[in-house]
Amino acid sequence: MEFKEAKNKFVQSWGALGSQWGINKTMAQIHALLMISVAPISMEDIMEELQISRGNASMNLRALMDWGIVYKEYKPGERKEFFIAEKDLDELAVKIAKERSKREVKPALKVLKDVSTIKTNTSEEEQHFVEQTSKLYDFVLKADNVLDKMTEYKDNWLAKLVVKIMK
Repeated sequence: MEFKEAKNKFVQSWGALGSQWGINKTMAQIHALLMISVAPISMEDIMEELQISRGNASMNLRALMDWGIVYKEYKPGERKEFFIAEKDLDELAVKIAKERSKREVKPALKVLKDVSTIKTNTSEEEQHFVEQTSKLYDFVLKADNVLDKMTEYKDNWLAKLVVKIMK
């Protein structure tokens, strides 16, 4: 397989995986392209490489920057904006985990808390509903807390030391 074919295969595959991770295909393809690029890339080059419109490129670049995994870079003497992806895979994983928790898990927790605290009559169906949704709330809350603890280690020198020792 030649480099160009391998690069295209990676970008297309990363795009397909993106939809399973909660982001759209184009956003994941832009991220893939920036992640494997040696140097920052202009929006025009991204548009050409992926055959997408300016609006599509702009909207998805903004979303990637909001996630904190793509950055704008300026080059002296250039009017174009250039973009580069986070290259540190540990940092990338932490940022994605935090963003997904904020966008998906926290809203789900709110809904679970609301529905599991309804006033019930004595019907078996209502009691079962409250019991099951309460269990689900507790489980998701514990999972979210574990995720929070795992992502906090990057800011905690003691946890970093423990992780380093464990490696």
